[in-house]
This record gives sequence, structure tokens and C-alpha cells, in this order.
Amino acid sequence: MLATILLIDDEQGFVDTMSKRLSKRSLTVYTAYNGQEGLAALAKYGAIDVVVLDVKMPGINGIDVLKIIKTEYPLVEVIMLTGHATVESAIDGMKNGAFDYMLKPCEMEELLAKIKDAYLKKQSQETKIYEARARHIELRRGD
Repeated sequence: MLATILLIDDEQGFVDTMSKRLSKRSLTVYTAYNGQEGLAALAKYGAIDVVVLDVKMPGINGIDVLKIIKTEYPLVEVIMLTGHATVESAIDGMKNGAFDYMLKPCEMEELLAKIKDAYLKKQSQETKIYEARARHIELRRGD
């Protein structure tokens, strides 16, 4: 798996530790310490496959960031993280397009498995889009 990940969390120690650990697993990792930085990173780097996003952050909260991501980057998969899980926030995240929801602290292997599943889902969706475009071109050319 050679996915590109964006970690968005206001807990700098958590972000720095996770970034180092994920980078050692052949992942490209970008980091942001709040929602605004995260959205700027998405705009700057573009080719993000999976966002790991904290729910509770100062400024723009995780649910609002999720809504913006799914509007502007609909193929990017988002895994929501929180240390303050409530059923309501989990349901809200899933309703707004989150791939999955995890409690902090989370096990590295469990997070890696979720990232892999999210990455594979994004790859599958992109393949379907490319195939549909190719069929459309063939039909227009009459092949």
C-alpha cells in the first residue's frame, strides 16, 4: 500500500507520533494541527487518499471539515478519530460521508487496517470512474 495520508488533529504530540509511525509503513504522510490547516493541505497537495480527522478541534470542528472534504474532494476517504466518542457524533460523521470512526487512543494495526480499507475503496471508485470514461469515449468514437 502506497497511500497518501493527511492527519488532522489539534493534539500535536499525537499527530507527530502517528506521522512517524505511519511513514515507517510506506505511507506518505502530511500533517495539520487544525481544520483550516488541513483544508489548506488538501488544496496544496491534492493527491490525498485518506484523511484521519479528529472530531473535536478548536475553530472548525471535525464534522464541519468532513462536510467540506466530501463536497470538494468526494473521493477522499475520511476516518474520524475522537477521544470523546458519543453515539451522536459517530452517527453524524457517518451520515456526512465518513468511511469509519475510531476511538483514541487507537491501536496502530487497527488504524492501518482502516487506512488500507479506505484506500482500497478509493482506488475502486477511481477505477470505476476511469472505466466509465473510457466506455463513454469508445461510444462517442463508435468503437
